[in-house]
Amino acid sequence: MRRLMMVCACLCFFMLHLPAHSAGGGGGAGGGGGGGVSGGAADVDDVDYQAAMAAVKSEDWSQVLARMSAFVQRQPRNADAWNELGHAARKLGDTDSAFRHYAKALEINPKHKGAHEYLGEAYLQVGDLAHAEQELRALDSICFFPCEEYSDLKEQIRQYKIQHVTADARR
Repeated sequence: MRRLMMVCACLCFFMLHLPAHSAGGGGGAGGGGGGGVSGGAADVDDVDYQAAMAAVKSEDWSQVLARMSAFVQRQPRNADAWNELGHAARKLGDTDSAFRHYAKALEINPKHKGAHEYLGEAYLQVGDLAHAEQELRALDSICFFPCEEYSDLKEQIRQYKIQHVTADARR
């Protein structure tokens, strides 16, 4: 019992002293997982970045593409921005561009939780369950504790399976 308490105390100490990551979890508002060159939050003082993130909240995907594209011209090593470009492209039905943007985000930050989640959702959008489940496994290995991105993608996969099993049963 004493040993277990020591382990818990060490974990708590470790978690309290981790650097903060960028805001914005996986689900509807994107981001997640740290992004810029240093792995920290994006340049929140940037007008285009702020406008793009406001457009994400209002689901104005064309505006997200326009403003985030301008931002990545100046900050091409920001994984959060590439992830949001992919998110917007996917929401507009341009999965080819979405896949390219997610790949860029993951090239910059291979552990970007938001990019793995959204990439998994993009795979579901094109009917590729196997690759979506691969992204879920990646999130499982990245998230020390269950994280929002893992939970969100797991739920999307569960819903996908229900819809497709039901559709297959009707045939």
